Amino acid sequence: MKVLVAGDRGYIGAVLAPFLRAAGHQVDGYDLGLYEGCDLGPELPPGGDRARMDMRDATAAELAGYDAVVCLAALSNDPLGDLNPDVTYSVNLDGTLRLARAAKAAGVPRFLFSSSCSLYGAAGSAAVAEDAELFPVTPYGESKVVAERELSMLASGNFSPVYLRNATAYGASTRLRLDIVVNNLTAVALTTGQVRLESDGTPWRPLVHIEDISRAFLAVLEADRALIHDQAFNVGRAEDNVQIRDVAEMVRDAVPGSALSFADGAGPDLRNYRVDFSKLNDTFPGLQLGWTVQAGVDELAGAYAEHGLTHDDFLSSRYVRLRRIKELLDDGVIDDTLRRKGAPVGGQ
Repeated sequence: MKVLVAGDRGYIGAVLAPFLRAAGHQVDGYDLGLYEGCDLGPELPPGGDRARMDMRDATAAELAGYDAVVCLAALSNDPLGDLNPDVTYSVNLDGTLRLARAAKAAGVPRFLFSSSCSLYGAAGSAAVAEDAELFPVTPYGESKVVAERELSMLASGNFSPVYLRNATAYGASTRLRLDIVVNNLTAVALTTGQVRLESDGTPWRPLVHIEDISRAFLAVLEADRALIHDQAFNVGRAEDNVQIRDVAEMVRDAVPGSALSFADGAGPDLRNYRVDFSKLNDTFPGLQLGWTVQAGVDELAGAYAEHGLTHDDFLSSRYVRLRRIKELLDDGVIDDTLRRKGAPVGGQ
């Protein structure tokens, strides 16, 4: 298949795009390029013109000839969404819909949307399935809820949107992020000797390795249309619904000499939910999501050590999306709408 991946130069995309290529698909990228140079280890190969493309300007002409579009592009976590909720909606909602409408107009039959289990938000300790009521507690989660609803309205006999609600991602990537829980705790432990929790450790969170996210996207990409048309799938493993304190203890055990500690005033996190993944398993019985959280912690610790991650790296903008965006704003590279200055707006 010929596949366009929007957000191919981000944290998940840097793993997912090569994964799809290794499975035999032709993959092109489409990315705004805000995180160039923010690499762990060898830099990503140059993306050319497609590393400066904003999906808010996507056109049908750009998407003609593709068999599927994978939409990973987004402002990708809750603190970043809180920076400017209007911009979060501009990118995560308006941008997603612009890309989807362009894909439909171009005759692209399949649109895989990277959604999130965060739209369950404050669902509590009972595992929730895809038909559960949604309780997003951040602009990021809210943007995913509305995007799914609007994408569903585009579904037709010739256009099949699919909503992959990923659990909280973790794992090593060239485009590393340290603003997500497993990656963060492991980096703090390795660079400071402390496994430091900002909450009291009691909230439940579903976790999934980015390679397993890639496996799920590949399964949906290759599935019969009848199985996936206008469907939502929670992506993760039942056994990886864990409390944050459990993750901290895994990290402590994996990093010799590290100790568990709590931030002053650490209390419960509003984001507290467990997720039921049985629909994914039932629909794709041959799909094997193989990563455990413990194996992911070990992988991360090894990657950090191999590439010499330091505490200065941890404190820098290199691996924390909010800091990187603020840096680009301060340097005048992007404007308040997170558009590149001097870039054309609107497309043709």
